[in-house]
Amino acid sequence: MKRTPGTPSHRMVFSSVVAFAAFGAFWGVWGASVPRVQHQAGVGDGRLGLALLFVGAGALPAMLLVGRALDRWGPRVAAVTIAALGGAGAALALTAVNLVLLCAGLALVGATSGAADVAMNAVAGRAEQVAGRPVITRAHGVFSSLVVLASLATGLVSAASLPLAVPFAAVAVLCLVAGLFLFRALPAGATEPGRERARAADPVPFARRQAVPFLLVGALGALAFASENAHQSWSAVFAHDELRSGTGLSAVAPAVFAGTVAFTRFALGGLGAAHARTVLLAGAATAAAGAVLITVSPTLLLAGLGLAVAAAGTAVLFPTLLGVVSRNVDESRRGRATSVVTTVSYLGFLVGPVYVGLWADAVGLRGAMLAVAALAVALFALTPVLLRLSGLGNPAERGAAGNDEETRQAALRG
Repeated sequence: MKRTPGTPSHRMVFSSVVAFAAFGAFWGVWGASVPRVQHQAGVGDGRLGLALLFVGAGALPAMLLVGRALDRWGPRVAAVTIAALGGAGAALALTAVNLVLLCAGLALVGATSGAADVAMNAVAGRAEQVAGRPVITRAHGVFSSLVVLASLATGLVSAASLPLAVPFAAVAVLCLVAGLFLFRALPAGATEPGRERARAADPVPFARRQAVPFLLVGALGALAFASENAHQSWSAVFAHDELRSGTGLSAVAPAVFAGTVAFTRFALGGLGAAHARTVLLAGAATAAAGAVLITVSPTLLLAGLGLAVAAAGTAVLFPTLLGVVSRNVDESRRGRATSVVTTVSYLGFLVGPVYVGLWADAVGLRGAMLAVAALAVALFALTPVLLRLSGLGNPAERGAAGNDEETRQAALRG
């Protein structure tokens, strides 16, 4: 059946993509505004580092709680979270004038961001199932693209000496628009055909019987995110310290990484679910090869090539894992399942830069890049094992091991 632009599935896909665009714009604005926020708050590097911990402190509990909210009150919760993120960013820009207010603002940003992250991915998974075509990977490509574009635009705003609140106000408007799109495109409540029957048939709480498969997938996501954020956070430092590039050239490295991630997600976003395990293995192998190339690079050009290869590998990993979850979870538990996977994966995102720092202190930055390659090798080795243990691997790639649907349902029910 042909889907026209006015169909509910089309509106759901479109609103999901707009939400990811707003999310990417927010983090692009934030990343480019950190020096100005630091100056406005009047804090040094050490206190700024302390304040940034509040982002994670706010995000983790919110990521765990929003899954339950989605399953209880329906996907329109996502509209609230993305709109709230824009408001939190604007409040931070206006009020962060000392360390205490900066920490409070970052905790609020972390909470709204973490909630929005889970909610958007759950909605994208729902849209993918309803539309019957890939959505998640390309939505993540939109996110990456907007991070780059918003960073550049915020740089121009800063160069023009416009107030710090200007880019945050602009992104707050975008987040509000994205929230309105989601609110109009998504169902009003949590109840839909078969949903209450599924709850009645499975009275055992989700956390006790059904979280384990998603914890296993989340562990793979943590390795993927650790590798991705290690490169994103340390590539400029590697270029400056190891290859003696100037500050301007060094700053290009994160943009190369983010740009390649976005391009890869658009290019490969149409791959269907049947290719999930192959994509994960190929992505992990490519990420490992890129990190090794960075390790041995004598010039910035070769290191840039290695960074692009690593970015292409890591780009497909987390969206593909979300796709695996999306097609293997009952709608009444989509929020909690996405919450578990995203929260565990986010731990890898937080740990990745610290992991590189510890290795850099011990063996230098080149040795640390080799340790990042080891993360990708571990992901390659663990992907078949953990997907098999979780019961969420693609049926066609698991082999003939009985009825596929029965296997999937058994995994979901513990």
